[in-house]
Amino acid sequence: MIQDIIRLPHGLLGVAANHYQGLSHVHKFGAVPAMSQNSTGTIWDVNDTAYPWSSFTSAGTLSVPAVNASDNGKTIRIIGLNASYDLIQEVVTVSSAEATATTSSFIRVVEAFITNGSAINVADINVQKGGVTVMRITAGKAVSHAAIYTVPAGYTAYIMKGAATCQDGADATGDMYVRYFGEASFRVGHSFEFSGAGGEYMYDFGIPLRIPEKSDIDIRATVRSNNARITAAFDIMLIADKS
Repeated sequence: MIQDIIRLPHGLLGVAANHYQGLSHVHKFGAVPAMSQNSTGTIWDVNDTAYPWSSFTSAGTLSVPAVNASDNGKTIRIIGLNASYDLIQEVVTVSSAEATATTSSFIRVVEAFITNGSAINVADINVQKGGVTVMRITAGKAVSHAAIYTVPAGYTAYIMKGAATCQDGADATGDMYVRYFGEASFRVGHSFEFSGAGGEYMYDFGIPLRIPEKSDIDIRATVRSNNARITAAFDIMLIADKS
């Protein structure tokens, strides 16, 4: 299937340009600002913390707590999945006076970003479910950096490539955890080592890694030496399942 796509008239560029029905590309990236030595956590905007998947045992509305006065009135687009695991998104206008809630119910959140043109957030902006932060837009970034993903209903994800970096002077172990839909727990689907002194880690999946619908992906790292900023990214070909 993937090789057939590559041989199409516009190849992978055509996928990026949405030339082919049922085919799309997802680029997920994450960065943890400063993972502590000997700590393990998801590579996302919250230090030393595993992503709180347990907050999504059921679908529910989200909220953005009151923001810094300089960020008052900014609009945030939240992208995720509804109770049926279909893609949904909602734009909310945040306030420095009070929390702002969504009208839609989410069973997963995969990304959040500021939509006010080039407006950059002065302070962190958190998206919460039940009082727990499930997505953060770190100050000055305007978009969340979370190396997590959930495959929408009716699609299969094929992971094409992965990459990770570690701040110079530190090194770490990385694991791509997958919780296949219907299973109770995550398990490692790919493991890697990387060091700031040794350069970035990159891996091309010669045979793309198949992840079925409604499954969760979570890239985590354990820092062995020195506190470190760590990044991770992976590219997915998302293909609609045949009905």
